[in-house]
Amino acid sequence: MFVTAIIAAGGSSLRFGGAQPKQLVSIGGRAVLERSVSTFLAHAQVDEVVVALPAEVMANPPQYLRGASAKPLRMVAGGPRRQDSVANAFRAIADRAELVVVHDAARPFASADLIGRTIAAAAESGAAIAATPARDTVKQAELGERAWMVRTTLSRESIFLAQTPQAFRRNVLRDALASTADATDEAELAERAGHAVRLVEGDPANIKITTLEDVRIADAIALNRDEGSSAERGSAPARTGRAGIGYDLHRLVSGRPLILGGVTIPFERGLTGHSDADAVCHAITDAVLGAAGAGDIGRHFPDTDTTWAGASSLDLLRRACEIVRAQGLEVGNVDATVIAERPPLAPYVDAMRANVARALGVDAARISIKGKTNEGVGEVGRGEAIAVHAIALVRSRV
Repeated sequence: MFVTAIIAAGGSSLRFGGAQPKQLVSIGGRAVLERSVSTFLAHAQVDEVVVALPAEVMANPPQYLRGASAKPLRMVAGGPRRQDSVANAFRAIADRAELVVVHDAARPFASADLIGRTIAAAAESGAAIAATPARDTVKQAELGERAWMVRTTLSRESIFLAQTPQAFRRNVLRDALASTADATDEAELAERAGHAVRLVEGDPANIKITTLEDVRIADAIALNRDEGSSAERGSAPARTGRAGIGYDLHRLVSGRPLILGGVTIPFERGLTGHSDADAVCHAITDAVLGAAGAGDIGRHFPDTDTTWAGASSLDLLRRACEIVRAQGLEVGNVDATVIAERPPLAPYVDAMRANVARALGVDAARISIKGKTNEGVGEVGRGEAIAVHAIALVRSRV
């Protein structure tokens, strides 16, 4: 049986509240979307994967979606609703696909066993979804004059909480997607189309990331799972934090202000670049993003985008910190070394530290900036450029 997996990642994440869509947030050093896609690419029963993405991500998809894959991997633009995204993906599946698995990208921990059981149940029954039984007492409520009030208590024995994956024979999903009515998942559409939907025992760890609080829980799950896998290889990751390294170099030219760490330093030349060319902030930005596994400054603020022409690099650093915070992380400390023959930087270091600390939302005591010369060696030693090395430590905010 030819099986296609559709990864629904086309949403705008309005409820998430982070600086980027939740499917791109890093969990344990890997993007949520990367974890979900790789799980299905690696599954023995899945023959191809189709990913529905927001239009802005389609324009510049992450590398893990563009790299070589042992199985066909296609990308399509999502739609305004989840079911529209799934419908767009459904139109792109292989002609010989007999069964289609739909999975939320925001559920990065679906196990291979859960996927296999859902596929088997759908092959037998036509449609099947992963679901967990309600463990708490379930109350049906109604809105009173001042607050929600209990209307009745439902029997939890018959209450199940739907997850994904959800699997369907091709004709069943086609019938479901023919509906234009709003629905929260494809199973609801299949029910309305008259198809019976079978329940498969879900997994409590198969959480859906909806809010920033969910990121903290997901980080803990990822740490446990990834650490277990790494421990088997003898390389368990450290629990204390994650470090990132940044480096930047800009040439000195006439007619530009010299800005380092957000401080304009009196000098006859300044650094050339697309933004204000603040090499201190650029190196620290790369270090912070790198520690969080969130790419680099060029990915988030490319010099091909006129939005960032002449931009304050302190603002770029502040935005990078928001990306890191959206992953449930915070900056622990930063250490940067500025390599320049001239001008002397000592009078400006404290102001630089204060600016960087404000951008990162930490105390200045956590920021170290120091100046060195290159002893006349190379382009930096000849006074043609200024270089900066930086290291940043990030840690969980849990």
